[in-house]
Amino acid sequence: MKDVNVENANEQRGEKNIFKGKNPPKIIRKENLEALQRPVLLHLVHGKIKEFYSYPNEPVAIENLKRGLASLFQMQLSSGTTNEVDISGDCKVTYQAHQDKVTKIKTLDSCKIERSGFTTSNQILGVTSKASSVTTYKIEDSFVIAVFAEETHAFRMNFLQTIAGNIVSKQKLELKTTEAGPSLTPGKQVAAIIKAVDSEYRALPIVGQDFQSECKGCPSLAEHWQSTRKHLQPDNLSKAEAVRSFLAFIQRLRTAKREEILQILKAESKEVLPQLVDAVTSAQTSDSLDAILDFLDFKSDSSIILQERFLYACGFASHPDEELLRALISKFKGSFGSNDIRETVMIIIGALVRKLCQNEGCKLKAVVEAKKLILGGLERAEKKEDTMMYLLALKNALLPEGIPLLLKYAEAGEGPVSHLATTALQRYDVRFITDEVKKTLSRIYHQNRKVHEKTVRTTAATVILNNNPSYMEVKNILLSIGELPKEMNKYMLAVVQDILRFEMPASKMVRRVLKEMVTHNYDRFSKSGSSSAYTGYIERAPHSTSTYSLDILYSGSGILRRSNLNIFQYIGKAHLHSSQVVIEAQGLEALIAATPDEGEENLDSYAGMSAILFDVQLRPVTFFNGYSDLMSKMLSASSDPVSVVKGLILLVDHSQELQLQSGLKANMDVQGGLAIDISGAMEFSLWYRESKTRVKNRVALAIIGSITVDSSFVKAGLEISAETEAGLEFVSTVQFSQYPFLVCMQMDKDGAPFRQFETKYERLSTGRAYVSRRRKESRIAGSELPLHQENSDMCNVVFAPEPESNSGGWF
Repeated sequence: MKDVNVENANEQRGEKNIFKGKNPPKIIRKENLEALQRPVLLHLVHGKIKEFYSYPNEPVAIENLKRGLASLFQMQLSSGTTNEVDISGDCKVTYQAHQDKVTKIKTLDSCKIERSGFTTSNQILGVTSKASSVTTYKIEDSFVIAVFAEETHAFRMNFLQTIAGNIVSKQKLELKTTEAGPSLTPGKQVAAIIKAVDSEYRALPIVGQDFQSECKGCPSLAEHWQSTRKHLQPDNLSKAEAVRSFLAFIQRLRTAKREEILQILKAESKEVLPQLVDAVTSAQTSDSLDAILDFLDFKSDSSIILQERFLYACGFASHPDEELLRALISKFKGSFGSNDIRETVMIIIGALVRKLCQNEGCKLKAVVEAKKLILGGLERAEKKEDTMMYLLALKNALLPEGIPLLLKYAEAGEGPVSHLATTALQRYDVRFITDEVKKTLSRIYHQNRKVHEKTVRTTAATVILNNNPSYMEVKNILLSIGELPKEMNKYMLAVVQDILRFEMPASKMVRRVLKEMVTHNYDRFSKSGSSSAYTGYIERAPHSTSTYSLDILYSGSGILRRSNLNIFQYIGKAHLHSSQVVIEAQGLEALIAATPDEGEENLDSYAGMSAILFDVQLRPVTFFNGYSDLMSKMLSASSDPVSVVKGLILLVDHSQELQLQSGLKANMDVQGGLAIDISGAMEFSLWYRESKTRVKNRVALAIIGSITVDSSFVKAGLEISAETEAGLEFVSTVQFSQYPFLVCMQMDKDGAPFRQFETKYERLSTGRAYVSRRRKESRIAGSELPLHQENSDMCNVVFAPEPESNSGGWF
């Protein structure tokens, strides 16, 4: 290879051209240029490369450029589909032969080549990528006179399509002159002939080889952490900059060794340590896992917050492996300083089982063992606490073989156990809610075998209505309205009206049943009460939809029984349960000398909160449990919120390493992180005869997409990012100083900034660079999300303006 030159593809760069004023030896470096100029030999059989011969110990990046050039010589003159091995790997190729040209289309998705990479299993949080490769051979008098190759790779984030980019790589080979070459060398074996040409030649793979560019002047892990930790102070976690720092540090952790990671864990202060645990766990490497397991002592109750942050980061893992699941199973079999942590370990084991099964890992040994642990534990559980723990794990794992056990506990279990089993069934896909499952749920709702709490009955009805209900199932539910306890009547009526108003899948069947006078009459549809169910849109876009739903069930005495706030994200048929916050209360009627509803006469006083975050059920938290606990907290406690989950989450994680046909190496990466704080509080005032329930979501989000193309001596890249800080608060106010009691629900979405950044760069290994930056900022207006009209009317009464006094005197 002679007369090597390097030019910028963008001719408009002018004075900013990084190659301007530099000759090839300075750009490529002398040793690389010498290697590039040394020839390679190809052994071709019927137009296909059988062997690729080059000199040993040449820089891998330079060898790849030669492989890219050599791959252009591989072709056939007839149409057809076959498999070929070239720089891209073992690929399926299709030839289309014409009179004056041959077109080769390479199916890049079929190429078998060892390259690192991973992606998020959930389609909503995932990345769509497309690739194509077309090579055209121009033929004249049976000779190839020119070759033109073009390869493209594009990516786009599914739920935020402004995070997108593409790579276009082109090759051009033209016949300029012809001249006599060396004479033929006779021989029986190719190896002997190659040795005769030059004994230094070695047969090397034609498939592109991986290489890592040397990072000059890059900070050590400890140095990187020192510049990062100030952004991860607790007071800074509501800022997008904290999430950016979190994502950048994860990338650095993925190249770090166990000893380095353990060193910074041991040296960090308790204020920032939880955020460091989030980052180390989210790195998801063997070294980071070994380091964090060595650091945490599960037998001690002095580091419960750190243990919990580690476990939740495991539950949110973007691409968990068998090693992580095996580690948690091993921990579960050991001893614990806190029973809450033991329960959380089992709950997260369930989440990992589901994620591994989604990635076709259901037959892995650790997954099989975890399934037996969950199902066997649930069958043999003797304590109520253990039963609840295994039910929560099954609610995460969603094992089809666990449905019979869930039905057993749903129908025969006591209140909280029955309710948890029913809510677990609610999360299963429609194909698993068979007629047999719905028969059991119908018995629960209609109380054919035993009396159930309202929360259990309403959940059973919701599961039926959300999973292709039959005509008779819908009719029986509608006929029950009017025969139920007062607030349950109103709740079920609100559920049916919400199905019709929001055009849910069951709406057609409900309308069909309502054509009968016996089901559709004034008496049934005029039931009063304060319970409600409402679904609305947060956002509707051409490619995606975000919805919220809020349903609230009260006891007959006006005390909150259950509030359930859900947020879902939809893209096509895929969906993500972004969040669910459920607040439950029971047994509080004695405080206001009220009569409990049927089946709830002997319930202990209790209030607590349960949450699902990004399809992962978290361990529920308790506000109070038992009458004495309630009274002590009412007399001593403030209305400070209780945190359900707080921390940094790696939400989007996609990494793809590409071998371009030209010989260049490329990377596509998308990372998205979230700083989140979900808290809840329940205030109860006997003096004012008023209760308030608050659920507050605070998030900071940052998503970064990057593309790099690397030749070892020059690197080009594109980085696109977006960030925001947002909040959502739900407040329910109940005044029970009169009957019917007054209820006002408010859902406020805070105003939020939305910032987008784009950076393009080109950089020589010698340090010379070109950088271009752009930014765009807008503000998303805050709003109060609409609920039903009855709620608006009630809020006007609850928060009625104080009447103005016309008198200026004292009396």
